Amino acid sequence: MKPEMLTSEGRRPERADKRRPEGDNTETTSSQVEVKLVIPPGRTLEVFGDRDSVLRRVEELVECEVVVRGNEIVLRGTEGAVERAEAVFDGLVGLAEEGHHPTPETAERLYKMADGGREVLGDVILTHRGRRVAPKTRNQKAYTDAIRQHQVVFGIGPAGTGKTYLAVALAVEALNRGEVSRIILTRPAVEAGESLGYLPGDVMAKVDPYFRPLYDALYEMVDPARFQAHLERGIIEIAPLAFMRGRAQPLQTKVLTPLGWQEIGSLDEGDWVIGSNGLPTQVLGVYPQGRKQVFCVTMTDGSSTLACAEHLWPVRTASDKRTGRPVRILETREMIGRLRAAHQYRYESPLLFAPVEFDAREVPLDPYALGLLIGDGCITGKNTPTFATADPELAESLEHYIDGVRLKRKSSVDYVLRNVNGGRGGVIVANPVTHALRELGLCGTRSSTKFIPEEYLYNSAEARLAMLQGLLDTDGGPVVQEDRTCRIQFSTNSYRLREDIIFLVRSLGGVTYSRIRRMRANKPGLARGRIVAHRADSYVVDIRLPGELQPFRLRRKAEIYAQHGGGRPMRSIKDIEPAGVQETVCIRVAAPDHLYVTEDFILTHNTLNDAFIILDEAQNTTPQQMKMFLTRLGFGSKMVVTGDITQVDLPNARISGLQDARNTLTGVEGVSFVGLRRDDIVRSDLVMRIVDAYEGVGEGERA
Repeated sequence: MKPEMLTSEGRRPERADKRRPEGDNTETTSSQVEVKLVIPPGRTLEVFGDRDSVLRRVEELVECEVVVRGNEIVLRGTEGAVERAEAVFDGLVGLAEEGHHPTPETAERLYKMADGGREVLGDVILTHRGRRVAPKTRNQKAYTDAIRQHQVVFGIGPAGTGKTYLAVALAVEALNRGEVSRIILTRPAVEAGESLGYLPGDVMAKVDPYFRPLYDALYEMVDPARFQAHLERGIIEIAPLAFMRGRAQPLQTKVLTPLGWQEIGSLDEGDWVIGSNGLPTQVLGVYPQGRKQVFCVTMTDGSSTLACAEHLWPVRTASDKRTGRPVRILETREMIGRLRAAHQYRYESPLLFAPVEFDAREVPLDPYALGLLIGDGCITGKNTPTFATADPELAESLEHYIDGVRLKRKSSVDYVLRNVNGGRGGVIVANPVTHALRELGLCGTRSSTKFIPEEYLYNSAEARLAMLQGLLDTDGGPVVQEDRTCRIQFSTNSYRLREDIIFLVRSLGGVTYSRIRRMRANKPGLARGRIVAHRADSYVVDIRLPGELQPFRLRRKAEIYAQHGGGRPMRSIKDIEPAGVQETVCIRVAAPDHLYVTEDFILTHNTLNDAFIILDEAQNTTPQQMKMFLTRLGFGSKMVVTGDITQVDLPNARISGLQDARNTLTGVEGVSFVGLRRDDIVRSDLVMRIVDAYEGVGEGERA
């Protein structure tokens, strides 16, 4: 809608009647008309410009007579010319009333756009130091609207059309408003072979020449000191496309798969890894990153893994939890030196949202029963397996869950696991428990060598929980402290069993904190008044499980745990230390949140959340690079891809990723393509003439 232009009496003026020259009775489209406009009081200076510069430019542009008397303007000429001139003045007044300061270039833009020019030029994206950034053509307005409304936008057109400049302005606006947490600017550096290795200096020095247009745009919109601070903290990241994907881990880093742990360097596209929901998610891409500086990231529970400085981590701070904000994604380097706040660890790392679901496997003994035997059973193989417990409830449960076995009491706490089909004078029948233990490799183990067989570690969540419950009902228990929630404690003399317990707990979404009680440091115990010295070190594991998981079946322990509550399992990032330079690789997974499970069941990230990402000069990407870039899109992120398909610098006439994307993604929901033309060039009239000249030569050659 055009802005109202008020008369000095405060009313919008009526257009004068159209008048034809005297004696002309013919019907013609070239009839002369006259229209009088009144500029609102106090607006003539803005509308006419300094020293009437805007007015003179309008007079040069319009094809009708313009007569100015004070704040009144009379337009005389053909109907079409007068209407176009009226639209220009209408737009100038509207912009002035909105606080803009029209220039001769503004008048020229309004003239070219005729109706609707005010809506275009009045769409101010950003104001910095008195400078307003706004679209200057209809296509530029369509481009900015598309970026606001779509998650992925392609701006395609010749140089000088404002593709990159407007995208950077919208990115800075989104960052200032808190809509995104970082800006990432990238472009392919094909002129340097993407390696950039022969250029002097560090990575930033090497890529500076290729990113100068982006730097220039940012310097116009962000104060230099603030811009430098954003660079240092990773809030603004500028890197070649080949480096942008480099959220990498060393080749030997373990990643959890449905079949167990596997080195990340051995994964191929199409393989499966475990996601944050405990279910398999497919590997969509594997990208070698070469030798990079890596860091050891250690959690408060002792878990750790290696990753590069740019690797991404999902974390939450105390303020995030208080305000209900979702997980934020930070780079390793952003957290270095900032790990503590108010004597607490700043960054909490999320745990599995659900237990890992390995395929269910057939096992020779019930998981709960085997947990009881590993905990309080004698399975040395020198005699019939026995079980020691002061809780008759456990003896009854063991007998219930093992077919073909009856427990015979030998003392107040000792039971023998008898074969129900055995007996004197008959055929010798193997004890089913002994047979199963031999099959599992447990027969002959002692308290310091016991372990959990692989068939139980990599089994269904139900089987793993049952195994854990058997172990905790025997060698574990709830620990109650005043004014604190109840924790679970498990102790064993077997280092391997400790590691297996930690695996079970973490695979179920819990956390463990372990320590060692040294044999010589422990006071000896008493058994019926007799001193009993410790014969081995003891490993103590403190456990926290998700609230929906019940750690105990033994009634007396379960009641204590239910009464005092188990607390929420959590772990935070404790240390980040340099760990040398190693060969690294980056993977991309199909999980909706892009998380996968790495060493010690740590959840790590490999995409970009809450970011405004701009890929400039995209015509020089390959289709593979473009796919890699687009599929890194995360939650709350926006991507803008700019380029000129006529300016491809790829070697050997390779297909442009920009052209391939336009052919492949046109019509995909959430993706928008906006074409900019020579009429949208705002950099310089000379640039427009240069484009015209080259297009003319091209047409002549084709002819």
